[in-house]
Amino acid sequence: MKKSVLALIMAGGKGTRLYPLTKDRAKPAVPFGGKYRIIDFILSNLVNSGICSIYVLTQFKSQSLVEHLENGWQFGSLLRNQFITLVPAQMRVGESWYKGTADSIYQNIHLIERAMPDYVAIFGADHIYRMDVSQMITFHEKKNADATVSALCIDKEESYKFGCLEIDEDWKVKQFYEKPKVPVTIPNDPGKCLVSMGNYIFNTEVLLEELKSDAVMNTDHDFGRTILPDICHRMKVFAYDFGLNRVPGSVTQEERDYWKDVGDIDDFFEANMDLKSISPNFNLYNDQWPLRTAELSSPPVKFAFNDDGRRGMAVDSIISEGTILSGSKVYDSVLGRNIKVNSYCDISDSILFDKVEIGRGCKIRRAIIDKHVKIPANTVIGYDQEKDKQLYHVTRSGIVVIPRKEQSLNLNNIWHHKLK
Repeated sequence: MKKSVLALIMAGGKGTRLYPLTKDRAKPAVPFGGKYRIIDFILSNLVNSGICSIYVLTQFKSQSLVEHLENGWQFGSLLRNQFITLVPAQMRVGESWYKGTADSIYQNIHLIERAMPDYVAIFGADHIYRMDVSQMITFHEKKNADATVSALCIDKEESYKFGCLEIDEDWKVKQFYEKPKVPVTIPNDPGKCLVSMGNYIFNTEVLLEELKSDAVMNTDHDFGRTILPDICHRMKVFAYDFGLNRVPGSVTQEERDYWKDVGDIDDFFEANMDLKSISPNFNLYNDQWPLRTAELSSPPVKFAFNDDGRRGMAVDSIISEGTILSGSKVYDSVLGRNIKVNSYCDISDSILFDKVEIGRGCKIRRAIIDKHVKIPANTVIGYDQEKDKQLYHVTRSGIVVIPRKEQSLNLNNIWHHKLK
């Protein structure tokens, strides 16, 4: 008999390193790849894997996420075990926000006890990847595990950001180190580490017992810092090798192994830029493992001539539906939906979110422009870093970020300088 699985997605993080894109929204609600949101990737993975009982746990600045799930992720009501339900922080067990990842599950423990599935899948909502979760569950069953952690092999220099796993020859976890200063490397490969992806499968009874035990102790109430380092000594905790996961339609090994933590603006920018290449490491165009999102019934993309006969064009770019390019050129960029670019503009190496409007004669390079922002005519962005730093948020690598709230300001007076 097929075992039942309840999925809980932890989508409550502040995403402070993605500021100012997270100024008014939670990190999982940040747009990505033109028409998607970051949370669409884990939701698509779960649904494509046949897991359709899903709770999304939110906390900070969740309104954008709420609207997105309502517009794009609602099942019908005929089957009780097919739902995607958003669960705001309710302080059911105390007057505090979630203290850690384990506490976020404990404060919603009633959802698990009400359903009592065979397994609970606890996944983060912050990463870009494709994964057939059913293969991880099959591994969990074959190992007769109490808990399973999805893991991937990365360079030692990058491991300080993650939980590191020490395993035996059977992939049983011997030790779990959360963000260690001196990482544990893989045997026979001192340059690589095995790290946690923040995705777990638990036997339900084990999870309930550990959550209740942890709740009354003075701990960080976190899977990576407290629960997993403890139970790997007492129970059968295994690491699932993400490199063995096979998703239909994924051709190259680079695409199969792709997992990106878009933790800061520069990582977010580079991950978007990869999507538009001829052979991207992560290919959006895989109809065998579709990415789902909210569909807005937008009209097709339009490339129009301006009055002088200059043709709107886009090269090596992703252009989403409803966007109009009127006598302007777009290179190496990712544009969202329902964007209007007026005549005589040059846009390159940039990311534009939905419903941005670019005035005539603008020059924009290496910029991220948030939703609904209107850029005045003849604005220049990305060509003078010192001026940009005076006017905008600029990252360490020189990417200019214009947040959504700037739309309410008088941009003509505050942050544009004319073409000479």
